[in-house]
Amino acid sequence: MLHSRCLMSVSRSSSTMRNKVVPLSRPRLRSQFLSAGSSGFLWLLLACIAVFSMPARATAQRWPEKRANDWYRQQRWLVGSNYIPSTAINELEMWQADTFDLPTIDRELGWAENLGMNTMRVFLHNLLWQGDSQGFLHRMDQFLQVADNHHIRILFVLFDSVWDPNPKAGKQREPEPHVHNSGWVQAPGIELLQDSSRWDSELKPYIAGVIGRFRDDRRVLMWDLMNEPDNDSAQYKGIPNKGELALRLLKEEWQWARDARPSQPLTSGVWKDDWSPKSQRSAMSIFQLEKSDVITFHSYGPPGEMRRRIKSLRSYGRPIVCTEYMARPLGSTFASILPLLKHAHVGAYNWGFVNGKSQTIYPWDSWEKTYTGEPPVWFHDIFRADGSPYDPRETALLREMTH
Repeated sequence: MLHSRCLMSVSRSSSTMRNKVVPLSRPRLRSQFLSAGSSGFLWLLLACIAVFSMPARATAQRWPEKRANDWYRQQRWLVGSNYIPSTAINELEMWQADTFDLPTIDRELGWAENLGMNTMRVFLHNLLWQGDSQGFLHRMDQFLQVADNHHIRILFVLFDSVWDPNPKAGKQREPEPHVHNSGWVQAPGIELLQDSSRWDSELKPYIAGVIGRFRDDRRVLMWDLMNEPDNDSAQYKGIPNKGELALRLLKEEWQWARDARPSQPLTSGVWKDDWSPKSQRSAMSIFQLEKSDVITFHSYGPPGEMRRRIKSLRSYGRPIVCTEYMARPLGSTFASILPLLKHAHVGAYNWGFVNGKSQTIYPWDSWEKTYTGEPPVWFHDIFRADGSPYDPRETALLREMTH
């Protein structure tokens, strides 16, 4: 009823202007509004706009199960990698203007297309927004166009709680030789995570701006709000209550993301603990599972572990996507895991695509154990920087599974 009254009032207030022909130029339009009696009309119009917008914000909520499952049925079986170009050590170097390497991205996504991959999981960073929001959005658009040219849709990760907690914009350090992800950085950094008084001014605009810009873009598949929020990144000095702070931030971020009203589903992947509804789940896992439109998870173990994790998530009645797997020495290989995921119709994103500055061919223990050359068995990744496969049998299997 309130909406109808607003419309009637606006109609009455504008009746004196009905017989006037007003050219649609900004100066003339502004002078008409500022003329006698028209300022009240303007304020009334603005008030009505505010009233109309309130229900939209209030109704932004989790997708019903039917909508999530209908959406998933419309997708091809999702197969891809966690992607960063071989020339970037972390998400800052990937996206900053001076090091944004579109030719390399184009070439490497061409290799993905040749394998039959149809999606990639890609990490962003809040510092990219703070430094140059419009330039960042433009580069995201360029990246999405290149990905679309290769028939690849993108799952963007907005925050990440893993590795270096002290990110800095600008030139990034060189990789430490033979060390897994020696330069990857958290988003946001630990200083900002600890200061919630800055979240509304520094983090909310980033989430609202990025999702708002691409909320109806078919090239974007999903939004992953935070990667492994309660991972304590033992390789770096952390803080004892990081998980608690990350959960507080994730709750805020979820509302910011919902308020942006994306057409794509929202998610945040569970990565540890038992996830069956009757288990002793952590507060973080409960929140992630109860808020995600599409359930995502990580599993780097052998097939038995993957089956148990999928089974524990089936009872939630939602689509399931594995956004991290494949660690060869741990028994998580393409040959052992990919057919299992396809049979279960679970989306599949392995970690790592091209061996480059992230150096994820080396295992996690390279932070404690010294390596002096290429490991006999690669931990992650599929291709060398020249495009030759680490194991041609793997790339042949990928093509077979995706065609």
